[in-house]
Amino acid sequence: MKTTRGVMLAVMLLGVGSVAVAQAPPVNHNTWTSGAAMPTAVKFSMTGLIKNQIYVVGGVTETAIVADNQIYNPVSNSWSTAASMPVATFDGASAVVKNILYLFGGSQDGTSATNAVWAYNPKTNSWSSKAAMPTARDGVEAVVENNIIYVIGGGNSTGILNTVESYNPATNTWTEEDPLLVAKAGSALGLLGTTIVDADGYLGSAGVTGDTESYNASTNLWTSLSADPTARTLPCYGAAKGSLYVAGGADGNGNPVNTNESFKLTKNKWTTLAPMPQTVTDAGSAVYKNVLYCFGGGSYSVQFVGTVYNNVQIYQP
Repeated sequence: MKTTRGVMLAVMLLGVGSVAVAQAPPVNHNTWTSGAAMPTAVKFSMTGLIKNQIYVVGGVTETAIVADNQIYNPVSNSWSTAASMPVATFDGASAVVKNILYLFGGSQDGTSATNAVWAYNPKTNSWSSKAAMPTARDGVEAVVENNIIYVIGGGNSTGILNTVESYNPATNTWTEEDPLLVAKAGSALGLLGTTIVDADGYLGSAGVTGDTESYNASTNLWTSLSADPTARTLPCYGAAKGSLYVAGGADGNGNPVNTNESFKLTKNKWTTLAPMPQTVTDAGSAVYKNVLYCFGGGSYSVQFVGTVYNNVQIYQP
């Protein structure tokens, strides 16, 4: 009986030790999936990731400029809303520093550019105004390096700009920086290591460009890099896994392209990837856990023209 009990105990222990452990599903690289549809379809929105929430603010519908503050939770694949921004705005820049979302410029009337700066605090669900940008502009983009926000390019009534201005949230002050080598609006920005990479953009009457440049904040200098083979403006974009991903956007005639490419700074090289399932321009962009999220967008890169989508397209590098 002792032997029998010993065998039984050994079997029981073996059974306990061999309990199957749930495995995470395999990651399908270079693929697109869909998220829950946006409550309000918009293009030209401004976005920011705070903790596990992606804020999609402002933009235009097919008929109006909106101030909506839509929040997407990528973990639960669900939407909620928060306090709307004080003034309906679209086509501005956005950035997050220390869990505060900052919005820069854009247009409030569809005709002129603004230099307004707004800050959203999710803890208090409230907005506050900050020191205005020295240069009013829309079609502008922003990126954060070492808690300083660099607001780059854009345009206003004087034309397309090469202007670069940095904003320090800690002091609420602005500094003029070395300008872009090529003046452009609606480009794709990403921080790769400590280097800011700016690709593509709108030149004005000259159409679109694949111009790609890098900026070193410590030396305040721009350097030319290999151009994007697909010249475009207003794409969905984001930095992940050491590369800048650029998906969709508009060609020189304002029509959307579905091309998806990545730029590797260490190799100074562009690579073609799986195209966007729904071809859009002017989509909102965010990166969460090295995955690119593209929110909404439209069928034509002009406000109140064409179809505006509520798609959430998700790219896994």
